[in-house]
Amino acid sequence: MCGLAGELRRDGSRADIGAVERMAATMSDRGPDDGGSWSHGSVAFGHRRLKIIDLSAASNQPIVDSAAGLTGVFNGCIYNYRELREQLQARGHTFFSSGDSEVVVKAYAEWGVDFVDHLVGMFAVAITERDSGRLVLARDRLGIKPLYVAERPDVVRFASTLPALLAGGGVDTGIDPVSLAHYLSFHSVVPAPRTILNGIRKLPPATVRVYQPDGRVDERRYWDPPFGRDPRRADWSEQDWQDALLESLTTAVQRRMVADVPVGVLLSGGLDSSLVVALLAEQGQRGLATFSIGFDAVGGREGDEFVYSDLVAQRFDTDHHQIRVAARDLVPPLEAAVAAMSEPMVSHDCVAFYLLSQEVAKHLKVVQSGQGADEILGGYHWYPPLARVGRDQALDTYATAFFDRDAAGLAQVLNPEYLAAGDPAREFAAAHLGRAGAQDAVDAGLRIDTTVMLVDDPVKRVDNMTMAHGLEARVPFLDHEFVELAATCPPELKLAQGGKGVLKEIGRRVLPWEVIDRPKGYFPVPGLTHLEGKLLDRVRDALHAPAARRRGLFRNGYVDGLLRDPNAELTPLRGNKLWQLGLLEMWLQNHGID
Repeated sequence: MCGLAGELRRDGSRADIGAVERMAATMSDRGPDDGGSWSHGSVAFGHRRLKIIDLSAASNQPIVDSAAGLTGVFNGCIYNYRELREQLQARGHTFFSSGDSEVVVKAYAEWGVDFVDHLVGMFAVAITERDSGRLVLARDRLGIKPLYVAERPDVVRFASTLPALLAGGGVDTGIDPVSLAHYLSFHSVVPAPRTILNGIRKLPPATVRVYQPDGRVDERRYWDPPFGRDPRRADWSEQDWQDALLESLTTAVQRRMVADVPVGVLLSGGLDSSLVVALLAEQGQRGLATFSIGFDAVGGREGDEFVYSDLVAQRFDTDHHQIRVAARDLVPPLEAAVAAMSEPMVSHDCVAFYLLSQEVAKHLKVVQSGQGADEILGGYHWYPPLARVGRDQALDTYATAFFDRDAAGLAQVLNPEYLAAGDPAREFAAAHLGRAGAQDAVDAGLRIDTTVMLVDDPVKRVDNMTMAHGLEARVPFLDHEFVELAATCPPELKLAQGGKGVLKEIGRRVLPWEVIDRPKGYFPVPGLTHLEGKLLDRVRDALHAPAARRRGLFRNGYVDGLLRDPNAELTPLRGNKLWQLGLLEMWLQNHGID
């Protein structure tokens, strides 16, 4: 787990190694253990390393393979790197390190752009060919590892974070109206390739992009699992599905223990993370380090779920760490969390993840997390309504449950110069929900959430907040083989028992019943769910700041109305609409965008 940066010149000049090193330097939190840079002709790479696999200097990056004429930088973890190494050795490749980074470069040497098909893990990769000058960028199937790109006619730059590209300079920091519409409508989700800034895009998940020496750019999506029934599993019983999913998840959890340092678990006390702990215990893990966070209650609103996490920790005899955050001014950790965001994220979970990661990083470098189970196995409240409608009604049903605003609502919020034509979020969802490859409305909803919403909200949130402290988070529910299997599971098994029914039945085999038969929980941060006091003052200051006034995103009358009654307007997902606006301005101002 690291941070990468790079540049490809398109104008015949030499790469600007100074700009690349500036970009890499901004990511020292992601890679606190080592750093390096490399340049040759029109290409330069920079890297910051977090040492997880092969702790020696042999796995420092950039990785230069002189024999193959390749140089690469890599962020992530390849869980099957040992098996791939054996395959590649059998094909005549020799290795100078024992890590996964070199395996990625050798895999490209062997299979070319098809190397991604052989990788099991989370990754963002850049590889250049010395002799041809070709540059290849790739991102893992579910977008767990980020890769941002800034293109101009004369240069292409890329990095693991958006702020790194800002540090390189020369970026168009104007606000993209289409992305702004997504942010305010699609509950802060800005689907790839867009970001909130005109000059920066992100490589979509499951994508390989090749910059050819003659200026052509080739791109292909290499993974797009079907969401529907598989004829080979037509005769499976409910028990068969439980057995198959349990076996696949057990493999996923086991894979994510691959490391040369200890691996712990973020234990919320919910079904998903508790199941990760249980499966690891069944595999013989003893003294597993687990971590839970809780906040003091505020105004009668509970701020922790320790009763459940403690129950799981006791059952499986883990080395449990209960992190309690006392009632205090939440503005400083909020400011820190905003600074760690590569893109604006409205969820107050960010602060909880930031504080949790800060404490966990004092003990470990790697943790597993239960992120993704709700999107993969039908845990959200908008899936049952989708089960009652046909594909032709999926859009209206999904938008009613998930979207914060329609086009008319955007017109009330935004000044005219920032209004995009049409209704971008609704048009995007219509195209995604309507395309082939999903059998019914539930399948279509699960697909858009798995491949879009999950990538550009929860997964991005966890990556940003953990990596702000040099902590690697691994997500077994996003193992691509598990996702492929779950995508073919009949929706009625997923939606049973109020959601994630098939997972709850798996959980009953190994977990205390109290953890399963309980209301769905979230990271509770009472001081952020209800805007008041210093936090409300901070939001007001952000919206009234000189930079905000110069920018003029929002209609003054709308902002003034929200400030008069800051907790009155909520989104369908119970988000605070004033918070959406204030967080965006805080992010823009924090990152120097004026």
